[in-house]
Amino acid sequence: MSLLKNAVRSCLGIGIAVLVASSPAIAANRVILKYKILRESVSVPELTTFAQTGEMSNDLQTYFRLSGQKPETVRSTLTKPIKVDPVLLDRVLNSPLGNGILDQLGQAIQTPKGGAERQALRAALTLSASGDGSISILEILQNYPTDEVVVDGDRIEGAYRQLNELVDRLRNPLQRILR
Repeated sequence: MSLLKNAVRSCLGIGIAVLVASSPAIAANRVILKYKILRESVSVPELTTFAQTGEMSNDLQTYFRLSGQKPETVRSTLTKPIKVDPVLLDRVLNSPLGNGILDQLGQAIQTPKGGAERQALRAALTLSASGDGSISILEILQNYPTDEVVVDGDRIEGAYRQLNELVDRLRNPLQRILR
């Protein structure tokens, strides 16, 4: 039985690696930050620089001034990693429970026109976890498979907490099943 589970794990791991290697080079170039009625478009490199160094472009400075959001809180939310097994994540995201998670997360991170959030988020989450076994909101945005991605500032911190809590709750029971 253990040999079969190891074989299944290997096949799933290989499947994720093939998915990552063969995925198109489409990734978000712009992030539309939305907070109440305010909308500000920034480039992904601009947001990445802010998240990694704290350095803000003029657009980000304007956004934070007008929105009243604290840059350090946003920066922390963008960069806090959530450790997750990529194979486990793939299994969960391709289940009915995973669809519920994706729908909740899709309220905070979405396509510009709405729709297909599940598929886009599933791809972004899987790609984010595949390299280092962790995900962050910034990685999800960097791997989002559309040219633009909308982030709802009212909901992003809550979405992070929900994702983190879910991973914590699922980690132990599902890993016991996989063993």
